[in-house]
Amino acid sequence: MTIRRRALLALLVDVVFVVVFAGIGRATHDGDVLGPGGSGLATTAWPFLAGLLLGWVVSLAWRRPAAPARTGLPVWAVTLVVGMLLRALSGQGVAAAFIVVAGITLLLFLVGWRGIAALLARRRVSRSA
Repeated sequence: MTIRRRALLALLVDVVFVVVFAGIGRATHDGDVLGPGGSGLATTAWPFLAGLLLGWVVSLAWRRPAAPARTGLPVWAVTLVVGMLLRALSGQGVAAAFIVVAGITLLLFLVGWRGIAALLARRRVSRSA
């Protein structure tokens, strides 16, 4: 797989996880993932998706898209901070408990898949050696 395809796949995985995070939150609190008129999920997800894209730019994630520490941690941190700032600026809630839950969930999602991928890659290399 080319570097470009790896980066696009990693970005897609990140986007899916951020949307899943927003969907879980909506389902938990509103009981309706899509919300009134079907725009609820987009309203909840967009601040974090914007943060995710900025996190990719800041961390130069396309260089090592699956690296848990070098890419995953900065992408997670920027996604969380920018997502919360944009939520606050757009009049959405940013309660302390939500920040903690969002931080833990996004950490598990955005760094977790990279950690699993790294373990599987190491295992594959050690078996072939």
